[in-house]
Amino acid sequence: MPDTKPGLILDNRGICQACRHYEQRKTVDYNSRFEELKKLADKYRKDDGSHDCIIAISGGKDSHFQVYVLKELLGMNPLLVSVSDPFSKTRAGEHNFRNIADAFGCDIVALHQNPSLVRKMVRIAFEEMGSPTWPIDRAIYTFPLKMAIRWKIPLVVYGENVSWEYGGVLQKETYSAKDQIKNDVVKSINWDFWFDRGISKKEIEMLCNPTDEEIESAGLEPIYLSYFIPWDGYRNFQIAKRYGFRDLSHEWKREGFIEDYDQVDSIAYLVHPWLKYPKFGFARATDVVGYWIRSGRITRKEGEPLIREHDHKLDQRALDDFLLFTGFTDREFWNVVDKFYNRDIFEKVDGVWKLKNIKKETEL
Repeated sequence: MPDTKPGLILDNRGICQACRHYEQRKTVDYNSRFEELKKLADKYRKDDGSHDCIIAISGGKDSHFQVYVLKELLGMNPLLVSVSDPFSKTRAGEHNFRNIADAFGCDIVALHQNPSLVRKMVRIAFEEMGSPTWPIDRAIYTFPLKMAIRWKIPLVVYGENVSWEYGGVLQKETYSAKDQIKNDVVKSINWDFWFDRGISKKEIEMLCNPTDEEIESAGLEPIYLSYFIPWDGYRNFQIAKRYGFRDLSHEWKREGFIEDYDQVDSIAYLVHPWLKYPKFGFARATDVVGYWIRSGRITRKEGEPLIREHDHKLDQRALDDFLLFTGFTDREFWNVVDKFYNRDIFEKVDGVWKLKNIKKETEL
């Protein structure tokens, strides 16, 4: 992974902590950890038919895997909680969201955010932060906790600890997801930023994370499933397919992506992961190549050409859907993107941004 990734630490051999953490799996007794998970399930299990845990879902492959573990393996009665973004959906995404409830026999509560408010916030977040999906991603973190407090369901289950699995600002491996909001995936900003731009406190209430005191008072137990089960997105995909999950292989070949089973539901949302490229010099292909190398699916030699061919590409369908929702023109969009190109690693050549010829000293 490149050292431009926020929170990433390279050791004296140039190896990132995501690879080091993966190596540590060899020393972990996951059978023992799964027994810990069983005890947590037993602690919160209810026998009156009511929901005994909340699973934060999108409908994707990992969501299917989470429900599979809690419902099929542990016999829990989960309430699925989701945040639906206002962008156009793929056919696979629409199918998967319906399927996850039908295949596992679960109830779903979904937050459909005010489209006009989200449009305004997306435009502001894109122009000033380079992070257009900030209001959507923030709700994904806050809404499940708010629902857990409201319905008095203490056990809240998330998928992977992204800082530990992929390298990030939170350096401790823990089953507790109480500090998830601090993982820097959703930038922490002063709320006055939004108030000064015409967004009222009432409008952003759903984006306000419960305080530590509120979480403690409600007795919430947010957990990462990845602590108890070695996390493997491709394995999750294989299991999800057995329960009706659909990928994009028959629908959409996405530019910049080297797989067709991750982030498959929302079209315009894919502009967000691409924006890592101008800011940090890498995008989705680098992420996936890293996953595959660590898990032994491919070698570094096989991964490097995949990154060179795909990482810089922004899918046209995703861009078109983003422009349709936000109202930006192509020219306006690229003028904004120009502001976020990292001049330390990019230079303009004949009007086109190119990565500088920086010596590669790091290892995946």
